[in-house]
Amino acid sequence: MEIKITEERTNPLLARKEYRVEIAHARESSPKRAEVRKEFAKAVSLPADRIVIERLEAQYGVPLSRGVIHAYDSDKGAKATVRHHILVRNGLAEKKGAKSATPPPAAEKKEG
Repeated sequence: MEIKITEERTNPLLARKEYRVEIAHARESSPKRAEVRKEFAKAVSLPADRIVIERLEAQYGVPLSRGVIHAYDSDKGAKATVRHHILVRNGLAEKKGAKSATPPPAAEKKEG
């Protein structure tokens, strides 16, 4: 996977940098958000918890994905600004009303 930054803008009002990127994935399937966040964090030298992928779209018939990524000055700023469902997609928040990972205890069966 190769990430190329095509546009970079600073947004001081929201304390973030906004990037448009192209991701080449020649012999791989479309990249997962977690993988892209990890690689992009390395590329811009920031922790992954401050990177939010707003949009990631694969191009039909071409091993290329395009996306919009925001890099926040702090993780608190990201959580205060970004819509909740986008945070959930990026693994930075839990889904509202989500059940816990442990299943409930099994109910006793009555024989009779």
